[in-house]
Amino acid sequence: MSIIDLFSKRQKRIRGDEPDVYQYEEIPQALCVQIVHIWKDAFGDHHASHREGARNAYRFIHDALCREYGMFQLQEQANDPFEAVGEFLLRTKDVEKAIDVIELSFRYIDRTVREHPYEHEGIKLSPDKAIAELNARFCEHGVGYQYESGQMIRVDSQLIHSEVVQPALRFLAAKMYRGANQEFLSAHSHYRARKHKECLNDCLKALESTIKVICDKRKWSYAPKDTAKKLIGVVFAQGLVPQFMQSHFAGLRSTLEAGVPAVRNKLGGHGQGMVPTSVPEFIASYTLHLTAAAIVFLAKADSELK
Repeated sequence: MSIIDLFSKRQKRIRGDEPDVYQYEEIPQALCVQIVHIWKDAFGDHHASHREGARNAYRFIHDALCREYGMFQLQEQANDPFEAVGEFLLRTKDVEKAIDVIELSFRYIDRTVREHPYEHEGIKLSPDKAIAELNARFCEHGVGYQYESGQMIRVDSQLIHSEVVQPALRFLAAKMYRGANQEFLSAHSHYRARKHKECLNDCLKALESTIKVICDKRKWSYAPKDTAKKLIGVVFAQGLVPQFMQSHFAGLRSTLEAGVPAVRNKLGGHGQGMVPTSVPEFIASYTLHLTAAAIVFLAKADSELK
């Protein structure tokens, strides 16, 4: 079912009551209820007598969460896994656990239901439409997460996310970039868990892996232990950016060389000494978006190079 632009929503926009910044501390009850409605349409009828796809889905989600949380039941009085998972999402006050449920359920829709739709009776939403509605609902409620590439990713700016992060993830979805994709998603995972040093480390790994794949694809030589600065030097020397434009892009090269690597080396890449270093959240956010922008730039430059 498509999202309906109700009168009450239009009035909120007119009054300026819609959230203009994202929050991360609460998953509104209405959003949780809307997610359960999406489950019903995307998993199909869990009461179906002939095909048990929906029941198997809820059972898998329930059992996986119980195992990871060290529990036997998510909800003691629940009649079945659907009710247990749904009630857990609706009742938990722990935002991270709510995101766990949402991420695991939509990963199942994205992968298992997509591959075996014939096992699910009464499906009303395709996986793509279910994911699109989920992300739209998060935006609607001003909650700063989106489902991308199998994970719930924290979003700080919708414009940056749609223009920078999403294109980077689409580029990294190609099979040859599997390693870089894992590192970039790991950086997002660390960011969401507030492990900012680990986030910086994986940002640098993703950038270096991306450049190495481009070098391997084009048979440009580099040393396996080359740093990001040296790798950037290789792709510029090989004409990834046309010669006549390199003076124009001198500043960009400086940004690439002094951006992600420098932040990571200063704050996340070496021993701390006697005084532990702390990486502020805004530095981790900046580095994530800088990494995504660099990956998109490299991808487009590679696609344009003859």
